[in-house]
Amino acid sequence: MKTLNQFLAQHLPEHKLPQELASVLESVAAACLDINAKVRLGALSGVLGMAGTGNIQGEDQKKLDVIANNIMIDVLKANANIAGLASEEEDTYVATHENGGYLVLFDPLDGSSNIDVNISVGTIFSILAKSEGALTTESFLQKGRNQVAAGYVLYGPQTQLVLTVGHGVFVFTLDDANQFLLTKENPRVPESTKEFAINMSNQRHWFAPVQQYIDELLAGETGVRGKNYNMRWVASMVAEIHRILTRGGVFMYPQDKRDPSKPGKLRLMYEANPMSLLMEQAGGASNNAIEAMLDIQPTGLHQRVAVFMGSREEVEYVYILHQK
Repeated sequence: MKTLNQFLAQHLPEHKLPQELASVLESVAAACLDINAKVRLGALSGVLGMAGTGNIQGEDQKKLDVIANNIMIDVLKANANIAGLASEEEDTYVATHENGGYLVLFDPLDGSSNIDVNISVGTIFSILAKSEGALTTESFLQKGRNQVAAGYVLYGPQTQLVLTVGHGVFVFTLDDANQFLLTKENPRVPESTKEFAINMSNQRHWFAPVQQYIDELLAGETGVRGKNYNMRWVASMVAEIHRILTRGGVFMYPQDKRDPSKPGKLRLMYEANPMSLLMEQAGGASNNAIEAMLDIQPTGLHQRVAVFMGSREEVEYVYILHQK
């Protein structure tokens, strides 16, 4: 089996990675190894519970949110190939090296509401090439299709790194020697599925197209879709998307009526874009019910979006319902 470093050095011969990009990905992986050690020890190292602080979105932070964020920033700042960082937990970007060629955006600990109950969490990352000129907020505001790499690390029963550099998806599993080994190449998301993931407690707040869609799924084989569906909800996007990459399904976090001025809950730059690139590279689809996720022009570092991603048949069906 190839290690992550061997894979990055050898990759697909016709798509050789720039050495600088490989270095950035190695730094991301190194930071995630540090986070994994903290997550694994949990209560033994006193990292569980609330931090008593809030992030830029006004959300209460867990201790591990803060620890993971600091680890990512500290490790990535040491890489001279990185010009700037943007974190879901920070109000603005962090400038690092003036001559660096890459930007890294990340959600340091996705699904942190699950930390204290020992359910899978993860780190999501997105890498962009830095444009010419001085580093500004606008340097980061690139469409998702511009990502040169994206992925996540799932801290679960196995710690796994899932990565794309624009030529398929690759899955690495952490071994006893603390190395990521390539264990799966090019997983494919089935076009059809009988499984969906959504927070049903918000049902009364959804707009009509999503209400109709879920009603049709719940009607099962006696309804218009003609088949029975199962529902899953982990409250960790990394865990949800990993399941879909493994066996298919559709993940949804729609806009709702509680605050119509907010187009959604999840963050475009730190969650939706990197996961959408993985999904498309694995044969799935992703949109915000209006346009393909990767075609959205970002307007801010913490922009929120509605999210529908997974098996293409379901994602496209949701899109059609929203056009009526």
